[in-house]
Amino acid sequence: MDAKNIGRIIKEARLAKKMTQNEVVGDFITRNMLSQIESGSAMPSVKTLEYLCKVLDIQLEAYDTTPAADAGMMGYIELRNLYAAGVYEEIVKAEPPHGYIDEFTALKARACLHLAEQLTENDDISAFQRAVELAKQAQELSSQGIFADINAHDKAEQLIKKAAAKLSAYYSSLI
Repeated sequence: MDAKNIGRIIKEARLAKKMTQNEVVGDFITRNMLSQIESGSAMPSVKTLEYLCKVLDIQLEAYDTTPAADAGMMGYIELRNLYAAGVYEEIVKAEPPHGYIDEFTALKARACLHLAEQLTENDDISAFQRAVELAKQAQELSSQGIFADINAHDKAEQLIKKAAAKLSAYYSSLI
């Protein structure tokens, strides 16, 4: 679904509920941003779209007349649900949904970090090696796109150091 259709649906839902733009936005987004979304000049982020759908009590899928139009958005929402459920491995293996590369990159970086953290909680050497690979991947991903996250990059570095220390101790014990 394109920005104009999403904007039209949001505006119609707001007017049907007899709400002003200020009532809809609350503290979540600015009134100006809502105006841009309603006019079709801005595409809302997934988070903003979820917020607006909740406030206006609508489901955009009900308005979708083209089956493939929202495949990217629905794919991304499905991946976010997996993340919320702690199913990180599937996110690490997934391909980015069409039109949601930046959002997916940030989500995958976080999934890599969580999975790496889980792998460093035991004494399995192969798990530590995989944790290092995942942390390196998280470092790379966390520096890409508009959602680049220096904190995730730093956290990945700490995980690498932790795993490297464990691996070093293990290999030293073999001598």
